[in-house]
Amino acid sequence: MQGQIVKILSNLYFVNVNGKVYDCHSRGKFRNENITPTVGDYVNVDIENKYIMDILPRMNTLIRPFVSNIDQGLIVTSVKKPDFSTNLLDKLLVVMEYNNIKPIICLTKFDLLDKKEKKEINKYIKYYKKLGYKVFINNKLFQIKKIFKGKTTVFTGQTGAGKSTLLNKLDSRLNLETGEISIALGRGKHTTRHVELIELFKGKLLDTPGFSSIDFSDLSNDNIKNSFIEFRKYNCKFSDCSHTNEKECEVIKATKKDELLAERHGNYLKFLQRK
Repeated sequence: MQGQIVKILSNLYFVNVNGKVYDCHSRGKFRNENITPTVGDYVNVDIENKYIMDILPRMNTLIRPFVSNIDQGLIVTSVKKPDFSTNLLDKLLVVMEYNNIKPIICLTKFDLLDKKEKKEINKYIKYYKKLGYKVFINNKLFQIKKIFKGKTTVFTGQTGAGKSTLLNKLDSRLNLETGEISIALGRGKHTTRHVELIELFKGKLLDTPGFSSIDFSDLSNDNIKNSFIEFRKYNCKFSDCSHTNEKECEVIKATKKDELLAERHGNYLKFLQRK
């Protein structure tokens, strides 16, 4: 029988087969072949003996959080407490773009901003929308609910951004645990302790633990460059232009003219150094 892994706890894999969830073990061959089943994997299951027999080909896989077969990613980003970070947002966008996952940005804690701060954040909203990304404020619940239909959505973002709070507002039946912000560290306590696939608004949601560091080790410099979608429209003199310090680089020229957001280009340079 074919099913999908919806949760992993210790060595147990919870597999949904036709609406019924079975707690299964994985075959030893996976360990011998250095294959690790993930939440989101489609699998063949021996229901009688409760064993995962085969993992079907994946559409894509994220390493951190470790999940598979994702259509889109809702990146939940705080604008205050913790403060808005283009560096972290752009890291997540690069990871999504590289893995062919459609990014959607959701900004939380907008109500904590004063007028000056809102004006500054609106500048970023306008820029990311211009790139073609959907950007929501977290009080637009009706619009956010509509994105889930027919899609598998990974729900991720910085620790303390209010992911669980937003999910509870979207559907109070989820009753997810929330935690306060650590004043000393300036980030939230982890409240989602495992990855789980949840049916939500006629789609599927991958709720993941919050995180604030992302591993770029499997991405080449070209992978990172190609994941900055605004770079694609500029035709530099040399096809292998790295957009770092070349005199004839159109991306650098556009950044100096404020056509490109300087922080985005600055983040790109940091990412090449894996910072």
